[in-house]
Amino acid sequence: MCGILAVLGCSDDSQAKRVRVLELSRRHVLLKHRGPDWSGLYQHGDNYLAHQRLAIIDPASGDQPLFNEDETVVVTVNGEIYNHEELRKSLTLTGHKFRTGSDCDVIAHLYEEHGEDFVDMLDGMFSFVLLDTRNNTYIAARDAIGITSLYIGWGLDGSVWISSELKGLNDDCEHFEVFPPGHLYSSKTGGFKRWYNPQWFSEAIPSTPYDPLVLRRAFENAVIKRLMTDVPFGVLLSGGLDSSLVASITARYLAGTKAAKQWGAQLHSFCVGLEGSPDLKAAREVADYLGTVHHEFHFTVQDGIDAIEDVIYHIETYDVTTIRASTPMFLMSRKIKSLGVKMVISGEGSDEIFGGYLYFHKAPNKEEFHEETCRKIKALHQYDCLRANKSTSAWGLEARVPFLDKEFINVAMSIDPEAKMINMDEKRIEKWILRRAFDDEEHPYLPKHILYRQKEQFSDGVGYSWIDGLKAHAELHVTDRMMLQAGNIFPHNTPVTKEAYYYRMIFERFFPQNSAKLTVPGGASIACSTAKAIEWDASWSNNLDPSGRAALGVHNAAYKKNTGPVGSVKLAPNIIDNVPRMMDISASELVIQG
Repeated sequence: MCGILAVLGCSDDSQAKRVRVLELSRRHVLLKHRGPDWSGLYQHGDNYLAHQRLAIIDPASGDQPLFNEDETVVVTVNGEIYNHEELRKSLTLTGHKFRTGSDCDVIAHLYEEHGEDFVDMLDGMFSFVLLDTRNNTYIAARDAIGITSLYIGWGLDGSVWISSELKGLNDDCEHFEVFPPGHLYSSKTGGFKRWYNPQWFSEAIPSTPYDPLVLRRAFENAVIKRLMTDVPFGVLLSGGLDSSLVASITARYLAGTKAAKQWGAQLHSFCVGLEGSPDLKAAREVADYLGTVHHEFHFTVQDGIDAIEDVIYHIETYDVTTIRASTPMFLMSRKIKSLGVKMVISGEGSDEIFGGYLYFHKAPNKEEFHEETCRKIKALHQYDCLRANKSTSAWGLEARVPFLDKEFINVAMSIDPEAKMINMDEKRIEKWILRRAFDDEEHPYLPKHILYRQKEQFSDGVGYSWIDGLKAHAELHVTDRMMLQAGNIFPHNTPVTKEAYYYRMIFERFFPQNSAKLTVPGGASIACSTAKAIEWDASWSNNLDPSGRAALGVHNAAYKKNTGPVGSVKLAPNIIDNVPRMMDISASELVIQG
């Protein structure tokens, strides 16, 4: 992932302002971590476009900002355009000429052909700012689901600021907010308009019959198109259904790709967990089955606790679930980057699309099941997308998420939700239709017990003692008296647990502005549900916790009924402080074949 920063229509076009924009974009603690390979800055009057590049496609010549032929249209982009070759061919036929081989080079030329109405033609993950110097207008857009992070702010001088992270805005903007996914902002109207309008967005109940082969082909295509890379890559493999399917499909189709010719056909896989965790065991088995070069990273509870402040600074949230899951991913990303890998493919999004979270066992009917999946997909940019994007970008690593492919989502969300409903009497567990689609007896994708493994949320799967340790650590730093005043100290999204209070204190130290706290979602949750879904089971309101183990009567290792989450277990400080440090166990050294 790259980092972008645009300052548009500011009252100052002096050299001092240019230096300030450069400082904001290049300073390591702001955006440079997202793009360590190259820095670019373009100024046209009182408009500035800055870019920090992580080079994945055409590393030699694809530096930004990018231009049209006569350099009157300028673009700074973060993301990947998977259909760029097809778009490039059609644009070439109409006379366009390209300066680079970058996948993002098509954006300026599409704008020349179609004006502001081209964004839906892009198949990929992206956020960009485009400046038309001919009339001094600009547009900014974010991908359909919000896989790439993006924020927008306003200065007192009337300027508009757009940045990949809050860090680019919080010192200079009077107000800032999340740039909504699937939207375009135009200077001509001074406002947003939605460019992404799929049928499922209305939450109307679909009726297309379930066809396992159609679903399988759609997901295989989504994975295959993400094998587009000019740099070494691998897959994140937790041993759960979603990441295992991504790894299986990648291993199956890698040999015939350009990436295999450049870097070799043996796939590298990566997993992180506490010693003895469920994910480590399952991932090792899947890696052996697929024949990947597997890299297993171990961390301790203390390693994670030590990283919490860095995680909150980079992830820019105080949401409990996101921080729990981001910390292991943050630690793993640093290890992966140290091996020379710059891109990974990951399994985010499946649980939202197929109702994979364990609380979906209690969905009362197909209508509510489908509406909840729609709500979950719409909120992904505030949770799993934010985690996957920023945990990896913190170390100059890019994460690609095939489950959030536009075409695949259209296929999956058009299926009659009756087929997605969980029915244990018929042995239809969560995500049954996805499991069934890849249950191939002749050419198996995965071992049966992995294909039908119960859902583990990432923060649980890395080791149950991880969450328990976090709660015990928060107990040492947040007193009962502090909790009594939580509503007065934090009137917005008031923390209701000591763990949430602890994270909130850290967040507000880094981001004290009122706008910052408003960018983080709130509301009650059980096992990652929306607040609406808590109505499905009366007992859940007494056991609110985002861990999958809070789904009483569903998770195989659920919290004991009426005792609440295991946060009451107090770990002595000397136990936490005297554990081995983070280490990695790799199948072999990473060898890139030329």
